[in-house]
Formats: sequence, C-alpha cells, structure tokens
Amino acid sequence: MEKILTDLVQNVKENIPGYIAISVAEIASGESLASDSADSNFDPALACAYNVEIINAKRKAIDVLGLKENINDIHFKLDNHIHVVDMSPSGEYFIYLAVDSNRANLALTRTMLKKYKTELNEVL
Repeated sequence: MEKILTDLVQNVKENIPGYIAISVAEIASGESLASDSADSNFDPALACAYNVEIINAKRKAIDVLGLKENINDIHFKLDNHIHVVDMSPSGEYFIYLAVDSNRANLALTRTMLKKYKTELNEVL
C-alpha cells in the first residue's frame, strides 16, 4: 500500500494544476497515512484532522434527515484555494487535496484526482 500512496501523491503533485497539498487519512482517527505539501507553512495532515469533524457532521446531518446516501466528496472554494475531500468507496478513508484557485478549477481537479486514486480505491 505504501507504493500506491507514494504514486498517488507523486502523480497529483506533478499533474494537477495549482497543486498545494495532499493527504490521505483514516476517518476513524484523522491520522494521515501519507501527505505532502508544496508550501512549508501548509500542513495537510493537520487539515485532515479538522476535516474529519466536517465529514462526521455531514454524516450526522444525512442521518437526521433520514437520507440513504453516502458522501462522495466535499469541496470548498476559499478566496485563493479549492479544497477537496474525496471519500474512499468504503467510507473509512479520504483524500484531502488543496489547489490554488487561480491556477486550477474544480472540474479538472476532481477529474484528475479520480484518475489517480483508482488504484488506491481498490485497496481501501
């Protein structure tokens, strides 16, 4: 699995426009399994720990509403960033990706991430 994570990080880093940071984390613990950042001041592992709270809050909302749905991804458009939280099919792990919104767009970022996460999804 380590090679799959390393390959995912490398492919995203080299091929997604505006790349800032990536991390793959467990939802149960918020612990990052792999992470990388092009900005030394941006800690994607720390961001994952906080994004677990968002995922859990959304799951509670889905449950309270009585929806029979799963979260596929969550995305946030900030002033200068796009943040994508992409769930594994099992719902136990997620990929957190941050890109520069001046150099990237959401559709391309999501499409490229989907392309590079295929092998990881088979394992997770």
